[in-house]
Amino acid sequence: MKLATWNINSLTVRLPQVLDWLAANPVDVLALQELKLSDDKFPHAAFAAAGYQSVCFGQKTYNGVALISKTPAHNVVRNIPGFSDGLARVISATFVAETDAVPATTDKSSTGIRVVGAYFPNGQEPGSDKFEYKLAWLKGLRDWLRTELVAYPRLVLMGDFNITFDDADVWDPEGMCDQIHCTDEERYELNALIALGLIDAHRLFPQAPKSYSWWDYRDFGFRRNHGMRIDHILVSTALKPQVAACWIDKTPRKNERPSDHAPVVVELN
Repeated sequence: MKLATWNINSLTVRLPQVLDWLAANPVDVLALQELKLSDDKFPHAAFAAAGYQSVCFGQKTYNGVALISKTPAHNVVRNIPGFSDGLARVISATFVAETDAVPATTDKSSTGIRVVGAYFPNGQEPGSDKFEYKLAWLKGLRDWLRTELVAYPRLVLMGDFNITFDDADVWDPEGMCDQIHCTDEERYELNALIALGLIDAHRLFPQAPKSYSWWDYRDFGFRRNHGMRIDHILVSTALKPQVAACWIDKTPRKNERPSDHAPVVVELN
């Protein structure tokens, strides 16, 4: 089973790129962020024509998340229960792989994989109101995931986290020190998620130095590999033995009018 996450920075603009990528990379579940469209504008028919089902949580102009899958999404939850701020940032569902089909009456929490697709707040800059909102949102996410992991031990949290783990995730650690995505406060919250019983799938395997998932459009950021790793896939302890590989696919970043993010993919046996 393969799962992927991709901040596509406007589905309206990049739907053809997403469909092309799925044709070349037929993952079982794809979590999308920054749809930037409302639910009534979501292209369910286009994904259905490509053989995929879709559930979304959209918002006009900003935010928006979706789960694109080969199999139906069960027990879909939108937003963070207990932290409903009106912004479309989180969508969750349980998926059963095609090869693991089970009777409809079977409890999907024990047989399927719970996928939480999330678009974490940017935070703008340390000390700002948006930064304080980001920290509060992260705490709300953590409090909810603590109970979610009890209900769904086989859980994957993936998306655009807008946080780096450490200096290895940043092209210019000195220049970005104490800047947004790299503050001690944000990294504390990210590691607090890890402490719940989640593992960074990317670092379960040797990776090339300077492996990033986001590059600024400005100053030839991608060409110069001036990027950051802010898109993550975290797997629960119960799933760790099944993780066979995890990688960043930089190919779509070479497209004309690309997203500034690249897909991240995890393979589970």
